Amino acid sequence: MSLRVAIPRPKRWDKPFDPEMSQHDVERVLFLDIFRAIDPNPFPKSLSLTDIIRNDARVQRYRRGDIIVRKGDYGNAVFVVISGSVRAVLDSGKRRGLQEDNPVLKRGFFQALGQLWRNAKVPEMRDITTYHGGANGEEIGIRTDRRNRTRSVVRNIDALIANHPTRLLGAQEMFGEVAALSRAPHVATVFADSDAVVLELRWQGLRDIRRRDKAFRDKIDALYRASSLKAHLRESPLFRHLDKETLELIAAQTLFETHGDFEWVSGFKELAADESSAVIETEPVVAEHGDYLDGLLLVRSGFGRVTERRDRGHHTIGYVTHNEVFGLPEIVDHWRSGNELRLRYGLRAVGFVDLLRVPTTLVEKYVLPGLPHDRLLALASASSSAGPGANGAAGGGANGAANGGANGAANGHNGQNGQGAPVSGLDFLVNTRTINGTSAMFINTDRCTACDECVRACAETHDNNPRFVRHGPENDSTMVANACMHCVDAVCLIGCPTGAIHRNPGDGLVVIDDTICIGCATCAQSCPYDNIRMVEIRDASGAFIVDDETQMPIVKATKCDLCIGQLGGPACQRACPHDALVRLDMRDRERLADWLGR
Repeated sequence: MSLRVAIPRPKRWDKPFDPEMSQHDVERVLFLDIFRAIDPNPFPKSLSLTDIIRNDARVQRYRRGDIIVRKGDYGNAVFVVISGSVRAVLDSGKRRGLQEDNPVLKRGFFQALGQLWRNAKVPEMRDITTYHGGANGEEIGIRTDRRNRTRSVVRNIDALIANHPTRLLGAQEMFGEVAALSRAPHVATVFADSDAVVLELRWQGLRDIRRRDKAFRDKIDALYRASSLKAHLRESPLFRHLDKETLELIAAQTLFETHGDFEWVSGFKELAADESSAVIETEPVVAEHGDYLDGLLLVRSGFGRVTERRDRGHHTIGYVTHNEVFGLPEIVDHWRSGNELRLRYGLRAVGFVDLLRVPTTLVEKYVLPGLPHDRLLALASASSSAGPGANGAAGGGANGAANGGANGAANGHNGQNGQGAPVSGLDFLVNTRTINGTSAMFINTDRCTACDECVRACAETHDNNPRFVRHGPENDSTMVANACMHCVDAVCLIGCPTGAIHRNPGDGLVVIDDTICIGCATCAQSCPYDNIRMVEIRDASGAFIVDDETQMPIVKATKCDLCIGQLGGPACQRACPHDALVRLDMRDRERLADWLGR
């Protein structure tokens, strides 16, 4: 049996964003105002501005009605209109017509069963042929374009414009920067208002240009601030009942704040090993107990730790994240009873947190009077018990229960919060940044017998290659296993030079395209939780695949993909015979508290 098979080592631009990107397209893009003003001299020859545009951008041609991006889909690119016009829909809300999912096709029963016989007999087997030849609702319908791609289209544009507030964007205008820069879902659906030509510059190219041209960076960041402020106010349940004029008035006086470090991973692992009190003291203070409350704090992205002053120290009693607010119980209490506007709890940035500070006077004048009576009663009740759960109760609708659930009413009795989750458990979850996960793997070590059925099920689902390690940080009888959590703030996406690790459109799962992974290990080094591993790959005969020039092994990044495409969801959870393992979305506070309190 051959011990080695040599192939060229994968490189960043082996597979351009658009293999059909022509020289004419490149020149057309570079002639746009925003790129024409860029000085090419700071760019190295190996990473020239022209090469970035040729390999990290693509020119898309849309017919009138074609949907370019959908609200709720995760974005990793910024768009510039080259010609024609596009239209952003500002209030598509929860209507599925404009944000229809594009899920991965699930395997059928017999396909899932058949993979047991088709699994490879050697670890980390790859078909090396995949690494060659690839280098170079009611309101919508679908069509197939000239490249045989299926595109969603708006069926009745005039009716949509009549029923929704929209914004028209013409040539040279940009959109998508909010999603691209915040690692978050798109905040609006955008479709072609006329036949249009649009540049799509993926995150990797955007990052490299921002690093080397200050004017470009300042322009992108200014657009981000201007467009994201109004968009985030609009999507917050607390402000959803306001009319356009009132929202404009509030937006004009709302402040944009950032606390902590966007690149928070550096030094995190060493910090997490410290005592809870020591970790808290290193976190930037956003608001402190007893501070005068001049504005309601709305979290745009990142995480904040809610703390209570106790025994001359600070203790974790909750946390806030996207679309949750801080300080609302105190404002409600002041509005109803005239009590002093002083914070009862503190707030600190966990890594980093982006906030909107909405003036208290505007909240009392415009927001509270328009809230439904039952929601106001809930807020009044929460504020009278001094529980931070009222911060979440304001969310209403889908967010209200989750935000005011396990995060709620921390009264300190018996060292527990209002949902029965020990305060020490909250410290553990916040200190380890497990609160970042949308599918964290929790193992109850009292129930776990180390039978490894979860690992075997994972291996059988992934061609005999397990994608997690039954090991991780522990607190009492709870372990957070080393399995990808599909984070809200997925910092592993930041540095990937090819876009191999990315958000799956629609469901937002973090997945890896093995065919364009070059084995640089940037994602593995960036992951704060050690949940991505680099593996040496083999062919079907078991021979290691090596670089044909250096003869060094070819490695690929691997991690949990949440059994995407499989019937029944994560195989690890289904296989546990002792009900000791669960995958939890940390935003579902009630389910989290129930599981931790078992």
